[in-house]
Amino acid sequence: MSTTMYPTESIYNLIPREEVKIEKPPRYVSTFRAQVKHEKMLNKATNKTMGPVKVDLPSPEKYLLKHSKEPKLPEKQPFSYLDDETFKKPQIPAKADNPLMGIHTQKDFVKTNAFENIMAVPKKPQPIYADTKTGDKQLLENSGLLPKYIKKKDFGKTPEYLQHRTEEVRRAQDEYDSFVKEHMRQGTMKQLSEDERNNILQGLKMNWGELHHQYQGLSVVTDTTPKKYRKERLELEMKQLERDIDLIERYKTIYIANN
Repeated sequence: MSTTMYPTESIYNLIPREEVKIEKPPRYVSTFRAQVKHEKMLNKATNKTMGPVKVDLPSPEKYLLKHSKEPKLPEKQPFSYLDDETFKKPQIPAKADNPLMGIHTQKDFVKTNAFENIMAVPKKPQPIYADTKTGDKQLLENSGLLPKYIKKKDFGKTPEYLQHRTEEVRRAQDEYDSFVKEHMRQGTMKQLSEDERNNILQGLKMNWGELHHQYQGLSVVTDTTPKKYRKERLELEMKQLERDIDLIERYKTIYIANN
């Protein structure tokens, strides 16, 4: 059975109709078309990739000869100096050329050499030392065995930079002493006496001993939080007392504010 579909018959289909033509818009042409074509042709040439269509066969008369592909040396040129006048040796004197005659000197070389040797100061041997049993010798000057440093002019003297440093320390100490005296005169500071210093030192040591006794009585196992906190508190207080004791023992003169 045919599956072709036909339109429905109608009398209107018999009336001729005017054919409508659809006008297409003009095709887009780039303004750079000519430039692109030109740049494309610049990189092209005839037979550039595949070679010529037909290659001429070599002639049988031009066969490969022996050593034909080896590099050829330039032809040998005769050697010649660049400047003949400079490089040429002087000519041999002629037979008729006579040397200069009659030139004499009054110097007696024998006596002169003998006098110079008699009056010459003998050279001193260079000091050396042997450092092995086989007699190996080394120079003595740079060995450190000669006391050459004690012969310097500044040997045993205080260096200049240490003198400046001592002077700066002394000046700073004087300024501090004057500052302390001024405040003591005004009554804002006072100096601890030796008895007061010893009493404070003994009191700090007694406090440290009591804390140390408490610390020794702590439990070995710190399994609870209060035990841990108490141990840490005792350690901090003992360290602070140790710093205070070291400070007082280090300085003999101590000034305190007079409130």
